[in-house]
Amino acid sequence: MTTIYYTAVSLDGFIADQHNSLDWLFQFNLAEPPDWPAFIERIGALAMGATTWSWLLDHELLPPGGDPKPWPYVQPAWVFTHRAWPAPAGAEIRFVQGDVRPVYAEMARAAGGRDIWLVGGGDLVGQFWDAGLLDEIIVDVAPVTLGSGAPLLPRRVTAPPLRLAGVREHAAGFVQLRYTVERA
Repeated sequence: MTTIYYTAVSLDGFIADQHNSLDWLFQFNLAEPPDWPAFIERIGALAMGATTWSWLLDHELLPPGGDPKPWPYVQPAWVFTHRAWPAPAGAEIRFVQGDVRPVYAEMARAAGGRDIWLVGGGDLVGQFWDAGLLDEIIVDVAPVTLGSGAPLLPRRVTAPPLRLAGVREHAAGFVQLRYTVERA
């Protein structure tokens, strides 16, 4: 089982702009990355932070004045938050808070040997990094800069450095970088 942070990022390292918007990413009208079907098939559980969950609710699942969309995943999901949130009908979502380690143990049991996907954001992923629970980072780098916003991973990761596992160009000028997390 591998714990993977898979996300898109601007060329200057931001996963969302200063307003937590992903409009910069959706201008590319990409349905999904080329490796998406194989990736999501590997996933047994996923986790995200409250800001990511809020964006999903407001822009995808329950958009104001728009048509609600169904929860897109069959895997159980954990949302790290201190607030009460609505959840789409039929979705297996658990709202949790606190230390990521006990929640990770629960996620690992639910994943049944399959991988865990850390959807975002960067601070939540940083908590998994701090706990030694992050194994791989996959970043689709977009050909745009944002100047500021939510950083990819607001942690200092220098020793040992991440190990480059792959580089690949794909649609609309994106480059995918794959790194494995080396342990000291």
